[in-house]
Amino acid sequence: MRRRDLLKLGAAIPAFAACDLGSGPPVRERLDQGPFDIDQDAGWQTVLFTTPSTKPVRNPGLGLVGYAWEEGGPSLAARAGRETLEQHVHKLSALPFVDVLYIRCDWRNVQKQPGRLDLDPVWALALNAARERDLHVAFRIQLSSPNFEPQRLAMPDFLQTQVPLVDIGRGYREPRYDHPAFQTAFEELVTLMAERFDGDPLIEWVDLMQYGFWGEGHTSDLPNPFPNYPTAERTFLRMTELQLERFKRTPVAVNTQPDISSVGNRRVLDMALRAGAWLRSDSIIVEEPIQIDIIANRPPWTAAILEDGYYRQYDTSKLSVDAAGVNVLENYMLHVLDLRANYWGLWTEADNLAHYDQQYPRGFHDLRARMGYRLRPAWVWQRKRYGTSELIVGVSNSGVAGVPGVLWLHVESADGAVKLRGALDAGQPYGGGIREGSFLLPAGYVGKVNLRAELEIRPGVFRRVAWSCEQPLNADGSIAVEVKPFNDRGWRKGV
Repeated sequence: MRRRDLLKLGAAIPAFAACDLGSGPPVRERLDQGPFDIDQDAGWQTVLFTTPSTKPVRNPGLGLVGYAWEEGGPSLAARAGRETLEQHVHKLSALPFVDVLYIRCDWRNVQKQPGRLDLDPVWALALNAARERDLHVAFRIQLSSPNFEPQRLAMPDFLQTQVPLVDIGRGYREPRYDHPAFQTAFEELVTLMAERFDGDPLIEWVDLMQYGFWGEGHTSDLPNPFPNYPTAERTFLRMTELQLERFKRTPVAVNTQPDISSVGNRRVLDMALRAGAWLRSDSIIVEEPIQIDIIANRPPWTAAILEDGYYRQYDTSKLSVDAAGVNVLENYMLHVLDLRANYWGLWTEADNLAHYDQQYPRGFHDLRARMGYRLRPAWVWQRKRYGTSELIVGVSNSGVAGVPGVLWLHVESADGAVKLRGALDAGQPYGGGIREGSFLLPAGYVGKVNLRAELEIRPGVFRRVAWSCEQPLNADGSIAVEVKPFNDRGWRKGV
């Protein structure tokens, strides 16, 4: 079943009101970011300049996402018994272009009884594969899914005698999310998942658990199970607030689905964005104009996650090619760059993905070369300042997206004599942009320092960022900068 096949064509889509979302995450130890005028002509020179690289760089906040489990399960071969679940996860994680393993499963796949988690085997397999191959894991827990209804609900069995179910048509049933038993169990679920996964360095992001089919915030053209709109909105704002409160150290992503089911999606989106959530959409070409607009014009410090379910099998025998010789799936995926997005979903079929990449290499190559952010110290200047040297670092971003959080720069010497750090403004440098920051060195310091970067992906949570340049890097992803002596005359340009 294709999710968009269920959507009622021509449904009215309420506009999402534009709002002021502030200046982004808080910035501590803010670097002086200029402008750096020539008000001391005692000397300056360029001590490092680097070349942009188009090679893939595995950094936090971007990547191609392989699906260890999607709403229907693992790969088609694993579902049919032609390969084991272990083989499926191994093959998917071994693909050289996969950066993140994704799990999208039902509530029943993580909890079988009150008071504890009972994670299905795919969780341990995906987490172990991520550890072994330097990947990350992301997930969504579905509170409702039409894939297995009416035979099986997404809720665990122990809840189904406690929570009223509403027949919304065509055999589908939705729980009364506002019922006290549902809310109590949901709070326990969120708390247990946060205790297990919030802040785990293997977890890339967590999708917000939203209303309805696949947790996307809708039940297609079918009604919702609530008695009225205020009850629905109040319920999902409460559930959103709970998830944002529990997941403080791992990014949370909110679906941009318009409020076609009248459950408060606009308010949920506003609340999540103000709390620093990322954005995601489960379609890219057949998506409504409002979703494309929201994602394309999101705050620059906010990551975007895209997928599309129409050609999820990556079966090259079923892909049409247009007059320009471009296959339809490649056309789809390259729109990720138009949206300045950070992630693209690959779904479950490892063999098809490998074959697709061999036959049509441009798509994955172009995404990995431009998607998300790609940073390098394009220029580093040294100038005489206050009786010592100042380093001014010009960080260039050749990717399409801003930095998803706050970028910290570190200037350090091997002997510990220099150990400086500071942060750029949230989201800087933006996609295609440059942002400068300066460091005042200890008086008289001459010699090498290493310049490295970290992403503060959530307040107080740091991830290493490797520079994306052709010049050689150190083992930790930093690059060496030579601080040179100056005399009373300082330097002149070209000297």
